[in-house]
Amino acid sequence: MVVLKGVPALLSPELLYALARMRHGDEIVLADANFPTSALCQCGPTEIRADGLGTLQLLEAVLKLLPLDTYVASPAAVMELVPSDRDRGLHTPIWKDYMALLRQAGCTKPLEPVERFAFYERAKKAFAVVATSETTPYGNIILKKGVLAPEELL
Repeated sequence: MVVLKGVPALLSPELLYALARMRHGDEIVLADANFPTSALCQCGPTEIRADGLGTLQLLEAVLKLLPLDTYVASPAAVMELVPSDRDRGLHTPIWKDYMALLRQAGCTKPLEPVERFAFYERAKKAFAVVATSETTPYGNIILKKGVLAPEELL
């Protein structure tokens, strides 16, 4: 637990350190409980554990600190449903919750759907992957860090 003013207490020191070291264009993955975080992180990204937390509560906390990239079509990507889940009509209500939090953070761009295996490849290139305990299907999200205006650096 972090004991600092203005920093959400559920953000671990490891996650704060990763967010602080990220630069413009770097990506961070908030991964659900079914995401192959440990295996994927053997390829490069830092693995950060956030056991007991869901992606929604973590996203809300992260967005208080992380500026999103405004120079791309979308600074937030989700894993697209595989054809069998799409065919059976699986719904992803968590994506609406993601969009609500993103809008609160000033992002008006839509979520970018990324095909499952392309999502994994993109995650391998991420700065860090945060393993949560989220059990909602398709509860993964990738965020691309933006820049801070000079007046925000004071």
